[in-house]
Amino acid sequence: MLAGCASQANKDPLEGINRGIYKFNDVTDKAVFKPVATAYKAVAPDPIRRGVNNFFSNLGAITSVFNNLLQFKFSNAFSEAGRFVINSTFGLAGFIDVAGMDNIAIHKEDFGQTLGHWGVGSGAYLVLPFLGPSSVRDTTGLVFDTATTDPITYTHNIGEIRLHNQLRAVQFLDKRTELLDATDLVDEASLDPYAFMRDAYLQRRASQVQDGLVPADLIKDEFFEEDNEPVTEVKKVKVVEVN
Repeated sequence: MLAGCASQANKDPLEGINRGIYKFNDVTDKAVFKPVATAYKAVAPDPIRRGVNNFFSNLGAITSVFNNLLQFKFSNAFSEAGRFVINSTFGLAGFIDVAGMDNIAIHKEDFGQTLGHWGVGSGAYLVLPFLGPSSVRDTTGLVFDTATTDPITYTHNIGEIRLHNQLRAVQFLDKRTELLDATDLVDEASLDPYAFMRDAYLQRRASQVQDGLVPADLIKDEFFEEDNEPVTEVKKVKVVEVN
């Protein structure tokens, strides 16, 4: 039991602060963001919502190209560049996932994964206001990606502040709508949603850094059997989408 407590403290030394931010996020989400996302999902037709999601996913391909290059995954970088070009042209600025229709694989990477690929540990677990689960490494990566390879940031840099804010708002709404079913599942299935979210996030990020594998020590927690079996992540499947 002492070993388990020590392990939890090591990955979440800021638990007291994190739980406070998590509570703030949860209250704000239930009062504002979730109702807006629910209304958007109810009002907007599925093709519209899918098109908006495709648009922002296509913008994210630029970040993936850059970080695949930093990890020396040149074939993946070429694939992501191809997806971006195809969807930006034939896919009408990315609203239609033409590359997906052609079965071109997705290889998402961000700077947090790049740091992990080159041996940088995740550091302390963090809960960011409004944005949710993260870590010291992933927060650093988010700031770097936002400043360097996020096209939405460029609209701010050229003085299009209103457009920038509108794009950020729609991007946030799109992401929150994607997570509607997942957050409901967490609330219903877990006695401690905070701990569930923390462990699920850390395992998912470890899997992404290692291209689909999760270290056995991350599987040993109160939510998973200690069978020491590696967990693989199924690519190209959006788990949060429940019809």
